[in-house]
Amino acid sequence: MAEQKQRGGRGVALMFAGQGAQYVGMGRELYDRYEAARRVFAEAEEACGLPLRDLCFEGPAERLAETEITQPAILTVSVAALRCLEEELGGPVPAVVAAGLSLGEYSALVAAGALPLADAARLVRWRGRCMQEAVPLGVGAMAAVMGLETAVVEDLCREASTEESHVQPANYNCPGQVVVAGHADAVARLADRARAAGARRVVELPVSAPFHCRLMEPAARRFAPALEEAPLADARVPVVSNVDGRPRTDAADLRRALLAQVDHPVHWEACVETMRSFTPALWLELGPGTTLGGFLKRIDRGLRAAHVEDLESLSAAVAALGEAC
Repeated sequence: MAEQKQRGGRGVALMFAGQGAQYVGMGRELYDRYEAARRVFAEAEEACGLPLRDLCFEGPAERLAETEITQPAILTVSVAALRCLEEELGGPVPAVVAAGLSLGEYSALVAAGALPLADAARLVRWRGRCMQEAVPLGVGAMAAVMGLETAVVEDLCREASTEESHVQPANYNCPGQVVVAGHADAVARLADRARAAGARRVVELPVSAPFHCRLMEPAARRFAPALEEAPLADARVPVVSNVDGRPRTDAADLRRALLAQVDHPVHWEACVETMRSFTPALWLELGPGTTLGGFLKRIDRGLRAAHVEDLESLSAAVAALGEAC
């Protein structure tokens, strides 16, 4: 670990998108230009049995948003972005640490050499199905609370919960933004209390299930056997786990953290704080959207960031890497 930190000033922190970042057309420019992207799509499609090119490039958006499809689709686009960057650089990105938001943690494991792409694609498709089917449609909900202190949101969740109807923090994204999840009526009560407490905004999220809360316990139990059989290896660089913000390289430790992640909150702000200890020269977001870069700036506006999702951003990332590393 000490060696990794010493390298940090010359290296890159890799960040990978999570569910919700998807959009119709994602990855198409990279696929059309780079053989590396075409290989990634072909391997992932064969592994998970989905027409990912059609779904990513043509949609429809409603189908792409289905959890069982969204998860392998975003994974594929994220890994394709990484491979295209490597093709441009003529070798591996000088990564010193990696992390991803929820689903993105699987992309981080692929990048760190801990999980083959094909196995990751199969695994996240099954993960998506387990999570989607754990709670009947309409029973659960999620909402983003903006403009309140974390401790206030936690207190409001406790006040809004009953024995039969529960809400809890699900994503600690950045200062002033906490996502909550649970039973739909409890989330509604929480939203009312948050607005009354002075929240700047409370936005119900368009998700099909309440992720990263105790309602996902059936999903975790169902997913566990597949995760246990997955061929995880020790990571080449530390992967910072969502569940507690700790860096891990040991395969067994990574596996335990992945399972806990299903029904426990995502501590993204803690992940960023841990990644800062590696003092990366550049923070690089790979995959659709720039959500993680936005969180990063809210945590520390002084951090230098770039992203890769299309040809323009790829070119800019190559330039930023040249300057930083």
